[in-house]
Amino acid sequence: MFKIGEFIYPWGGGHYSRMMRLNDELGKGMNDEYEVHFSSKDHVYEKLLKRFPDQRERIHEILMPTPIDGKFGPSVSMSLMNLLLPVSKNPPLVRQIADYLREEKRLYDREMFDLVINDGDMGSNILAKNRGIASLFVTNQFRPKLYSTRAYLYPSLVFISKQITKASRILVADSPPPYTVCEYNLNFTKEAEEKVTYVGYFAGKKPPDAEESDLERLISNDDFGYWMRTGNKSTNDGTGSRYTDVFGREEMRNEKRIISHARGDPGIDCVTGMDGEKYQISEALEKKIDWVQIDVGFLSEHQKDSVLEQCRYAVVNGSHTVMGEIMGRGRPVIGMPIYDEHTNNIRWAEEKNLGVLAANTGQVIEAISRIRGNYARFEEGLAGFVENFAADGAENTARIAAETLEEKR
Repeated sequence: MFKIGEFIYPWGGGHYSRMMRLNDELGKGMNDEYEVHFSSKDHVYEKLLKRFPDQRERIHEILMPTPIDGKFGPSVSMSLMNLLLPVSKNPPLVRQIADYLREEKRLYDREMFDLVINDGDMGSNILAKNRGIASLFVTNQFRPKLYSTRAYLYPSLVFISKQITKASRILVADSPPPYTVCEYNLNFTKEAEEKVTYVGYFAGKKPPDAEESDLERLISNDDFGYWMRTGNKSTNDGTGSRYTDVFGREEMRNEKRIISHARGDPGIDCVTGMDGEKYQISEALEKKIDWVQIDVGFLSEHQKDSVLEQCRYAVVNGSHTVMGEIMGRGRPVIGMPIYDEHTNNIRWAEEKNLGVLAANTGQVIEAISRIRGNYARFEEGLAGFVENFAADGAENTARIAAETLEEKR
């Protein structure tokens, strides 16, 4: 029986969602029996326990170092300070790295993996290479382009990219060039380039037909924008704070919007009418309320599919997976970046007439007007992107994993 180790970086939600979609595909190309071991920490570790309650012995808590939360995403200053000093209950990063590698080393020695698949976890690349174990590194970043205010981070990017290069293969979760949204976040070295395969997005399957929900009935035939809050808590909160500032502008008084909070809290669900009153979704539907804003804690897959099908545009922070999901459905994006990775993705989209970069509240208002006034131009740019959108990243990665294990036989 083959043993596969999946090491999932716990910053944000994209790493987890990719690996879960991969897990659904893994067995389809395998000729031999296999078992999968998962490793992560914090909210990802808890999600794994909940998703696989009968496989607790294969779910391992590894304290992978992550940035320190700030008000808007990771705090660069606090994370740098944490290199040598304890910050926010986090031991010095030097000690964290040593402890985390020691934990992973014990796991490697105990389980004797035949293959490891690392989504964002570079330490596992080092251990796999030292033990001669095949490793696949799934990513949408290598050496992101930095802007002048962040040039001091360049040495750390060089260090990280060297660890990524230690993987047997580097799998980019994006469409092949020239349709690669994360292009400005890659910048591969010659050594790394030889290991790269563009596998595509780990897109979810179209949800099965389901009974139309009250939310879907309420938005039917309406013209609205889809505002997505994504990422870990600080990024989600920071994005939400920026959205609230936009909604306070006079120009947004009648601009309909659906806000997805990406939080499993049904208490968030509510409808704000043009009259300023709050309603439950079912109540708003029954009373035929003329709404301006709908807040939803967590959209089901079927609801999200309906929202993407009907929305006029989507507002995001620039998260790679989310941008691909939206533009792959032919909808333009407005991006309010939290950090440089986001800026790179949105700038690429803007250059291709797939969306607009908006750094502040005023620019968001301008972006909405720009998209509405030039919709045909954006549709033209999006048509080529949709036609070449690679959505089969999970299937391609599962095939590569099966081929890698076949070579080991």
